[in-house]
Amino acid sequence: MSSIFIVLPLLALVVALLLTPCDACFRRSGNNKCGKPFKVVITGTEASQRVIDLLEDDIELVHAEPTLTDIMAKIPGADGIVWAVKKAINATVLDAAGPQLRTISTMTDGIDYVDLNEVKRRNVSLGQVTTLVNKAVADLVVGLLISAGRRFNEGRKKIETGKWENNLPNWMVGRDLRDSVVGFYGFGGIGQAIAKRLSGFDIDQVLYTAQRRIKRETEKELNAKKVDFDELLAKSDFVVSTESLTPATKGVFNATSFNKMKYTAVLINIGDDKVVNQLDLIVALLSNRIFAVGLDIINPKPLTIKNIPLHKAILLPHIAPASYGTRYEMATVAAENLRRGLERKPLLSPAY
Repeated sequence: MSSIFIVLPLLALVVALLLTPCDACFRRSGNNKCGKPFKVVITGTEASQRVIDLLEDDIELVHAEPTLTDIMAKIPGADGIVWAVKKAINATVLDAAGPQLRTISTMTDGIDYVDLNEVKRRNVSLGQVTTLVNKAVADLVVGLLISAGRRFNEGRKKIETGKWENNLPNWMVGRDLRDSVVGFYGFGGIGQAIAKRLSGFDIDQVLYTAQRRIKRETEKELNAKKVDFDELLAKSDFVVSTESLTPATKGVFNATSFNKMKYTAVLINIGDDKVVNQLDLIVALLSNRIFAVGLDIINPKPLTIKNIPLHKAILLPHIAPASYGTRYEMATVAAENLRRGLERKPLLSPAY
């Protein structure tokens, strides 16, 4: 009789183990329930082929078009999502995905569209690749500084129209980076990456306006000094805005600001389009209040350019992060974030 009391509990334990998914199944790469592959939805046709190549061997991949309608139709039951579109990730999206959702791996150059509190509340890990764009953005800003200051667009127009006057000594003269003061409105990772590149152009000094002072050793390395906004405007030959949009930064570059800048100043904006009052900018350019502008982020999109003095402007359609090397790195990190999130491991590049 005593042997029966021993055998029956052991038999029940064996049955329970056979019927219940084991921890190893949950942890094993590519599977969520004892052999069933993880379902991963990749949003947007722009997601890199590298992401697909790194994931497709042992994961059920579902492709969603970059529309909210198709995304919402495809994500129910997903264990993970590669989010390659700048559309809101909020309670509605997370409800549609379901409680089994483990991780979201973003593949964009910002995550201001994510409701972080809602993602945290549901214990969904969130990967990001934002800092990977710093080098590409910094490279492009150097190009904007030179091309706006040296009147590249105006020069191209001269070639197109055949109006060359290069026998005149002051024909098409522009502004030098050499010996200039470059001011940064916002001086985080991107601003500092730009400043490092500019050290090779023999600039005179870096000024910056930011909420916090950077480390003293970094200031010394970059020859940088923290100043208030008015001093930044008054002393800078080139002003670079890298700031994101907040109530405090909205429209901060307006008529008042332009009137405090040098007449020879060049403005570069790669932060948020709404940081610059575009109508005031047009007036400042048309009245020669500032020398030129270089913009990689423009409002509205697409831009109605009939009132923009294009001979004083270098305009780009937000391509600062768009380099092959950067996209490759973003795809690689996004795929690794996704895998780790599915396995409940710390992400390579977490958003929180």
